[in-house]
Amino acid sequence: MLILAAEFVNGWTDAPNAIATVVSTRTLSPRTAVILATLLNTAGAFSGTAVASTIGKGIIRPEAVDLITVAAAMIAIISWSVFAWRFGIPTSESHALIAGLSGAGLAVGPGVLLWGGWSKVLIGLLFSTILGTCGGYLIAKIVQILFSSSPASWCRKNFGIIQICSAAFMAFSHGSNDGQKFMGAFSLALLLGGAMTTFAVPFWVVLLCAVVMGLGTSLGGMRIIRTMGDRMVKLETYQGFSAEASAASTIIFASWLGVPLSTTHTIGTSIIGVGLAKRVKFVRWNTVSHIVWAWILTFPVCGFVAFVSAKVFHLFGLAGMGVFVAVLLILIFGCERVVPFFERPAAEGAPE
Repeated sequence: MLILAAEFVNGWTDAPNAIATVVSTRTLSPRTAVILATLLNTAGAFSGTAVASTIGKGIIRPEAVDLITVAAAMIAIISWSVFAWRFGIPTSESHALIAGLSGAGLAVGPGVLLWGGWSKVLIGLLFSTILGTCGGYLIAKIVQILFSSSPASWCRKNFGIIQICSAAFMAFSHGSNDGQKFMGAFSLALLLGGAMTTFAVPFWVVLLCAVVMGLGTSLGGMRIIRTMGDRMVKLETYQGFSAEASAASTIIFASWLGVPLSTTHTIGTSIIGVGLAKRVKFVRWNTVSHIVWAWILTFPVCGFVAFVSAKVFHLFGLAGMGVFVAVLLILIFGCERVVPFFERPAAEGAPE
């Protein structure tokens, strides 16, 4: 249940990134965009299992951990994601999952971690940062050069149509990478619970996780959409297309290689690249700083929470875990007045 809850949160807080730009440019209404994202995220989840295998057997040694390890990782993911969502700050469920599994694994011992999987994680960080930013910048620049003499109304109308296709591509790519990660965690739990003797991703796990993620997406996440689509860069339709095309291409390439990377990180850096293609001042750096800090803190925070969760569960059992989760909930829902750093990004106007 915890894995499905984390998958639901993934669809609720992470999948909205795939449709943020198409909503912010008013190409699609939020309702239509959510339906599009739900369907394409679900379809993308069926596109392969390479990323699921990396998560399920490439981050920690399956034979050295137990179900408590997976449960502790899910608690960390859900807690951190809901915490950030309260402030409209997008976080990476991908990084949270990897950090959570690693932190909970370290509660067993340092020999649990596998460098092979972590090397792919580091490659994913480079992909999402470099390819996302450079891709968004280059595509936006090419569009600006090719259509510099075209009327603004013509560009807005025609790139709006093209952007629907790029948003669909982005949603599909999210399902192909992020959707697979929790399939890997689910399959790992089945292996640890004795339901399977070797690691594999059954079709029913793919179907269940895809549907749960789609349900999460269908509830939407307008706080995240506003932050990514409006508060980082005030996007025009050609910029929305450029960001989505860059991010989706990067994610599909990573999925093909079995490299887990963050959809949030990738679309975020692509949007920054698109903003830089116009001018540096076009990017709202105050909002970007909030998002970057959330990305940086995801690894240590989720790793620490998962480590403590696993230790508490092993020492005090279910009762101790219940108390620990209750404390986390109090901190999450009482944090707005005691954590001033995570104030919601202001929706200031676009700089000239």
